Amino acid sequence: MPTTVTIPLLNPNEPEALLAALYVQEGQQVSQGDLLCTLETTKSTADLPAETGGYVTGLRLESGQSVRAGELFCYLAETPGWTPPAEVAPAASAASPETGGPPPEGLRITHPARALAEQLGIELGGLPHDRLFTEAALRAWLEQSGGEQSPASSAAFDATAILVYGGGGHGKALIDLLRALGVYRLMGVIDDGIPQGETILGMPVLGGADRLPELYTQGVRLAVNAVGGIGNLGVRIQVFENLARAGFACPALVHPRAFIEPSAQLSPGVQVFPQAYVGSEARLGFGCIVNSGAIVSHECQLGDYTNISPGAILAGQVQVGTGALVGMGATVNLRVRLGAGARIGNGSTVKEDVPEKSIVRAGSTWPA
Repeated sequence: MPTTVTIPLLNPNEPEALLAALYVQEGQQVSQGDLLCTLETTKSTADLPAETGGYVTGLRLESGQSVRAGELFCYLAETPGWTPPAEVAPAASAASPETGGPPPEGLRITHPARALAEQLGIELGGLPHDRLFTEAALRAWLEQSGGEQSPASSAAFDATAILVYGGGGHGKALIDLLRALGVYRLMGVIDDGIPQGETILGMPVLGGADRLPELYTQGVRLAVNAVGGIGNLGVRIQVFENLARAGFACPALVHPRAFIEPSAQLSPGVQVFPQAYVGSEARLGFGCIVNSGAIVSHECQLGDYTNISPGAILAGQVQVGTGALVGMGATVNLRVRLGAGARIGNGSTVKEDVPEKSIVRAGSTWPA
């Protein structure tokens, strides 16, 4: 099977990066550890190495483009003749809008930030050259320098506007998390079971999923999934699908009082809460939750939609399958594998692998 290579999240609160250098081309054979590209955000620069050897296939990006965490970079195929699925065949990136000529020499600016600058009538020559401008960085610079946006431009698109989908306890925790970050502009809560007009922690309930297309046209593009899905994971997955159909992206969110090692990789939709720790080279799949005080140690791999409850501890190199739940205060030993859909009860200790969809009773030791 080919290996899928995606853009990693270098900064949990900045999903956009610049592809500063590209070292491979379509069809090129690479070995494990060979550098594929260099990525740059406003906070850091990082190289992306090949995890395995193979032939570069489906390469769709170019040096100088802006990219987002979770975006496909390429496949590493076992044979040179392998063809990627049609929907991800090489094509011009949608994240690279046309702009009028090259930027001024020395200016580092991503395509979305440049499009925003042109939309707001900002002269690129007046921007400083001592930083990388992403959309968020450009907005911060405008605020600090006294720059103003026209009302029409702000209404057309706001890169910081965000919705919270779900008004329960998990939604309240996410509202507080977003406020603590101070990066996003909270627009309100979407909930299919709470009457429109009510408020949750001061945020208005805007209606149910049927409001998403309208809010999208108003310039909102981001949302967080505030349905925990502990009782029924299918509900959480359905929310992600509703958001995707309406065109919304789900950024990875990390509370300022959580700690993420720089080598960890967080996929879109990940949520990490206060006092949690994510260790070196850990990988968190799409939509994972790492709740308050949980520990995800070095080289752990969490599949999509996994839920690590408050106070749970995963030792190094633990692998957690898609949709698995690790309960509060549970401990999982070194190199243990938890199958997809497994449920690990509160306060339990897991010493050996747990098969798919198995249940480890609360307070018990596995195997008994």
